[in-house]
Amino acid sequence: MTWIEALILGLVQGLTEFLPVSSSGHLELGKYFLEIEAKNSLAFTVAVHGATVLSTIVVFRKDLLDVFKGVFEFKWNESWKFVSLIALSMIPVLVVGLFFKDFVESFFTGNIRFVGFMLLVTAAMLTFTYLKKSNKRKIGFGDAFLIGTAQALAVLPGISRAGATISTGLMLGNKREVIARFSFLMVLIPIIGANLLDVMSGEMTSDEGVGTLAMVVGFLAAFVSGLFACKWMIKIVNQGRLIYFALYCFLIGTMAIILGFYQ
Repeated sequence: MTWIEALILGLVQGLTEFLPVSSSGHLELGKYFLEIEAKNSLAFTVAVHGATVLSTIVVFRKDLLDVFKGVFEFKWNESWKFVSLIALSMIPVLVVGLFFKDFVESFFTGNIRFVGFMLLVTAAMLTFTYLKKSNKRKIGFGDAFLIGTAQALAVLPGISRAGATISTGLMLGNKREVIARFSFLMVLIPIIGANLLDVMSGEMTSDEGVGTLAMVVGFLAAFVSGLFACKWMIKIVNQGRLIYFALYCFLIGTMAIILGFYQ
């Protein structure tokens, strides 16, 4: 992988991790067009995901600090409730990670036709958010589990994690600013955990064809673009403009399906 390819994929990851267009789907499309073997880029994928985790922590550093302060009061309060909601939301993706990991990884083989169909699913979910006009509820425990289930479905390339979780929360009637914050923070532990498992598994070898320069360039590109996209997405959710991303996913998904027939 050249540093230019790493820059492109890093930008793709950073922007699409937070925008409701599926980062995994766009990474698969990017690798397809750049002719990069998916199985030979695990270390790079882990690095750019780590970069977007770091950008999330930077953007929500004040929120995270407030949660930590509240937790150390050692009494039931808003911080402990938030932590409990996050923990509950992680159960579905934990089940998928423990029991269906190999099954999910079988979809990351450069099959852009499948990615295209899943992008159409993302487009549909984003469109459905317009069926719910009143968003005044706070996130409850039932909501957290359903949002977590949406996150578990988003392990498939083409289904946007941000799109799935935010659209589910909006359709449940949750407040826009609350669901945006919850959506971005709920992914921190699953991504960190998944990356640690990949590192500990020994599957990331030094002969993957990703040099140090490419790794650093990809990481920085994903981090900087992630900062921009995260802040932008919060504004988009608050303004209720997800329909534009639904149209984008529909167009890109349709194009991917058509290209897939010529693979």
